[in-house]
Amino acid sequence: MEKKSNPNRARQFLPFNSLRGYYDLVRKQEIIKAKKKVLADEEAAIISDKLNMLKRGMLVKIKYYKDYGYIEIEGMVANIDSIFHKITIVKEIINFDDIINIDIY
Repeated sequence: MEKKSNPNRARQFLPFNSLRGYYDLVRKQEIIKAKKKVLADEEAAIISDKLNMLKRGMLVKIKYYKDYGYIEIEGMVANIDSIFHKITIVKEIINFDDIINIDIY
C-alpha cells in the first residue's frame, strides 16, 4: 500500500507560543525608565575616542538610550557606519548620540 504525504504534517511540530507578547513585555520591564542624559564635553570625547577604536568583530558592552530608558547590550560589532553615525551590535542598530558608555573587551 502506498503512503500519501500530508503537507500539513509538519505543522504539528511547530512550537506553540501560548504567551504571545509576554516575552516582549518582560524585556520592556528590564529597561530602567529615565530621561535621556546630555553628556558633558569630556564624556562625549571619551565615547568618541572609544568609537574610533572599534572595529568589526570586536566584543563590546554598550549602554544606550532607547525609546524611554537605558539598555545595555553585549555582543560583537557587526558594522560601524561613520557617515550616518550608527553602530550595529549583533542585529541592534544604535545611534552614536544615544550611547552613554562603551566597554571594550
